[in-house]
Amino acid sequence: MKRLCIFNRLVFILNALAALVLLFACAAPFIISDILSFLPLLSLIVPYLIFANVVFLLFWMFKRKKQLLISLSVILLAYFTQETIVKFFNPNDIVEDSHISILTYNSHGAKGVRWSRNPKYSNEIADFVTAENPDIVCFQEFSRIMDRKLKHYPYKYRTPFYRDKSRQAIYSKYKIIETGSLNFPNSLNNALYADILIKQDTLRIYNLHLQSLVVRPGSFKKEQPQRLFRRLIKTMQKQQEQADLIKAHTKNINYRKIICGDFNNTGFSRVYKTIKGEMKDSFEEKGFGFGSTYIFKFLPFRIDFILADPEIELKAHKNFKVRLSDHEPVMASFRLKE
Repeated sequence: MKRLCIFNRLVFILNALAALVLLFACAAPFIISDILSFLPLLSLIVPYLIFANVVFLLFWMFKRKKQLLISLSVILLAYFTQETIVKFFNPNDIVEDSHISILTYNSHGAKGVRWSRNPKYSNEIADFVTAENPDIVCFQEFSRIMDRKLKHYPYKYRTPFYRDKSRQAIYSKYKIIETGSLNFPNSLNNALYADILIKQDTLRIYNLHLQSLVVRPGSFKKEQPQRLFRRLIKTMQKQQEQADLIKAHTKNINYRKIICGDFNNTGFSRVYKTIKGEMKDSFEEKGFGFGSTYIFKFLPFRIDFILADPEIELKAHKNFKVRLSDHEPVMASFRLKE
């Protein structure tokens, strides 16, 4: 520090702060503390923190200063402990007719990107699903119009159209032999599951819609910072309770499973890591690019996931840039290993 000029000292202080916050963000999923209840919020800004530390690293490299070790250390830590932000090269396998495809989509009640209730969004979403023709579809916040237009799926399980739970549905070309609901307590959100018979195998599909953050670009302007901060903390605590409930429920089955849906949190969160466990993330295995699924200014948010048991062979992953909701659909193809 003694050999640094005033400007470089200022940069060093900012660098140390950015590195420290990223360090806390990396540790947050493994820390359970009422005192540090704000830590889960850091999962929302991990991409920003990594980008900031990369900038500081390049700055010190240009200056040829040993201070570059600060950001280099935390970037390496993030690389080995956090989910990937961007996939540069991850080729899909050739998808064959024998492979099974699953699509998850929060259609936001088919309100569209401008939150309109125009029925054209329901029709367009149903047309999109029909064109892509996945074998299994998991909807969060779907509509009656979509339900009427997806009659070519012979099997389905959906929540009734009443207001005390969000509307979710599982559509399948394969026979559904068992269904159920986790019924999250004190929440409008929920999780459904369906046991699907594929040839001689039974596959359980979980369709999740975890507690909503309700964070949109306008939220930061309309809501007082302290109130927003407290609300986000409570929401993430509720999400963690739901994640623990899902984790406990999945331990009671003996056959293979896929968990998909809208987690309303990122891959850097304890919520995600609790649900994922040893499962494989389709984006991590076969994705490309940022994999963002939520339309949010300036930041690629990936909060919609498809997770598969290790015994399931993932073959392909695709993100669709379809602006019919505030979310974008995700599809994966897989093969059940013999």
